[in-house]
Amino acid sequence: MSPATPYSWIGLLAGLLLAIAGAVGGAGAFFGALVLGAVGWVVGAQAEGRIDLVAALSRRSRG
Repeated sequence: MSPATPYSWIGLLAGLLLAIAGAVGGAGAFFGALVLGAVGWVVGAQAEGRIDLVAALSRRSRG
């Protein structure tokens, strides 16, 4: 692994910072930070090539 910071961690940090910046406190802010952090991680992991959202979202259920 290279010493550079992975995109998924940068995305996670960006999502958390956006949630903190827009939060005024309380449980809603906490859950907002969790959601935005998770979204940031997913976007970063997609950019990094760890996960493939296109393949995961285009799967159709057979049955």
